[in-house]
Amino acid sequence: PCLAPGLVDMRSQLGEPGREHKETIRGAGAAAAASGITSLICLPNTDPVIDDEAGLEFVARRAREAKSVKVYAYGALTRACAGEQLTEIGLLSEAGAVGFTDGVSAVGNAQTMRRALSYASAFDAVILQHPLEPTLASGVMNGGALATRLGLAGSPAMAEVILVERDLRLIEMTGGRYHASHITTARTVELIREAKRRGLPVTCDTAPHYFTLTEAAVGEYRTFAKTSPPLRRESDRQALIDGIADGTIDAVASDHDPQDQDSKRLPFAAAADGIAGLETLFSLSLDLVHTGRVSLLSLLHRLTAGPAEILGLQAGRLAPGLPADLILFDPDARWTIDPDRFRGKCKNSPFDDHPTHGRVLRTVVDGRTIFAISE
Repeated sequence: PCLAPGLVDMRSQLGEPGREHKETIRGAGAAAAASGITSLICLPNTDPVIDDEAGLEFVARRAREAKSVKVYAYGALTRACAGEQLTEIGLLSEAGAVGFTDGVSAVGNAQTMRRALSYASAFDAVILQHPLEPTLASGVMNGGALATRLGLAGSPAMAEVILVERDLRLIEMTGGRYHASHITTARTVELIREAKRRGLPVTCDTAPHYFTLTEAAVGEYRTFAKTSPPLRRESDRQALIDGIADGTIDAVASDHDPQDQDSKRLPFAAAADGIAGLETLFSLSLDLVHTGRVSLLSLLHRLTAGPAEILGLQAGRLAPGLPADLILFDPDARWTIDPDRFRGKCKNSPFDDHPTHGRVLRTVVDGRTIFAISE
């Protein structure tokens, strides 16, 4: 077995408040603990949206009551995540928001994003963008020959590239800290690699489904493989793995977006986006180690210290004086993913019967065991 810092998952939809039928903080905490996640950061696009101090306080209180993993929250970047009026970034930062995003909605208005980056820079706050240009990304799967053959509207890879390119220009103007969430295309990896070379304050993450699956997983209209951004081509998948290996991609997040059966068992175009990702984050990421593409220490950095540094959290490292958040895991344990056994409320995973390696044996938060496999 190996000992490592607890994982820091920087992108997760937790349901509370307003969508408790899809997920709860308690249920997500149990799922996260089983996957070695000790710090969980939730998106603000709940109901109501987390765009004031009361929303942050609600999440903090619920997390304390659950007595499981540590739960942090992003503040909404704009009121009601509507992309127009900015929230009080300074007040929300003081109240505990670890970053600002409109969750699963992109900020499409360039002037709004410019003001946000300028405003946030006064508080050294990071802005996280859902990288899809909204007027281009109206399709339901990756644009291309497969979408055409299936008769589905395509969302072109260029919808991601164009928005990231625009935002990089706005960062040059403002100097604001910027994070591109769950990137999916080879061209985006190149753009961020070049921006880092130029010294821009830019970071990014991706999620296991984007470096494990391609658009082919949609198959015969399989809604469990419907995500936003959509699954891309094999060349994009390979570029993401290269980006993780060379450090261009700073973090790997679960992109946990639980959906109930009524939201997924619909015609493909009408079904909700999203994958239940908490319980497969670690094992699917470890596949990169087992295939020789990424070293174990490099991968662990993307899952622990990398996201913690972006968000300014005292987490993701084992050092004197830091919280005792750690995991014991067997990197070689073989198992087969069975979504029906997930601890979270929803089972919307395209990885059923997917063979994988690596199992968490024990998860410890602040020196207290919150998950252990019984022998």
